[in-house]
Amino acid sequence: MSTLLQPKLEVRRAEDRAKTDIGWLDSKHSFSFGHHWDPNNVHHGLLLVNNDDIVTPGMGFETHPHRDMEIVTWVLTGSLVHQDSTGHSGVIYPGLAQRMSAGTGILHSEKNDSWRLGGEQHDEPVHFVQMWVVPDENGVDPGYEQLEIDGELLSGGLIPVASGMPQHADAAAIRIRNRYAALHAARLAPGQSVTLPEAPYLHLFVPRGSVELEGAGVLAPGDAVRFTATGGQRVTAGTEPAEILVWEMHATLAS
Repeated sequence: MSTLLQPKLEVRRAEDRAKTDIGWLDSKHSFSFGHHWDPNNVHHGLLLVNNDDIVTPGMGFETHPHRDMEIVTWVLTGSLVHQDSTGHSGVIYPGLAQRMSAGTGILHSEKNDSWRLGGEQHDEPVHFVQMWVVPDENGVDPGYEQLEIDGELLSGGLIPVASGMPQHADAAAIRIRNRYAALHAARLAPGQSVTLPEAPYLHLFVPRGSVELEGAGVLAPGDAVRFTATGGQRVTAGTEPAEILVWEMHATLAS
């Protein structure tokens, strides 16, 4: 597929994202979302949503439906309580990978109120990134999976977080229902580097810290880069620790 594409690298700055600020929620959208509609910004590869969310204590998203979507949630700070109509519930925290397959239909809620499940009440906002990719096949049974990968992240390398790609079948990653997509994450110490994979489509997001991307310069928190028919660039943390999220995608949605 990549031989039919023209190599392209497009930097998207944090301040150019659409924003939803309703008091308890501060959300920034890398792609069209809700009433923030731009027909020229609906996806990159298989990735439809990359929302950078901060939710105040005691608040969150009430029960709402999803269908035919693979939803991956990555918490940066704080904790997020997940509950869904298949009976799954739990607390998502930094270093815990979580995936929900909406399939034929699922209801779920996400709130910053972990004290309801035990422990003391807290006043810490939760900061997380939620990402949606399309599944290989519609109409499958809903599903849920979570996995602790904090230990793997200590290596500082680019670690598979969520993948449907066959080569990650034995890796420490949750499974998503798309064999052409994988999410990688890295926690970088100051000055540390990783090399991006090569794929027809890549999406690099910097949720915290700043990094330098080979050939493109410095990326600040909230910046993103969309790669087409390219990859292999080095990403290097600046003078502070940084974290990156990278979607590797070997297919795209039909235009």
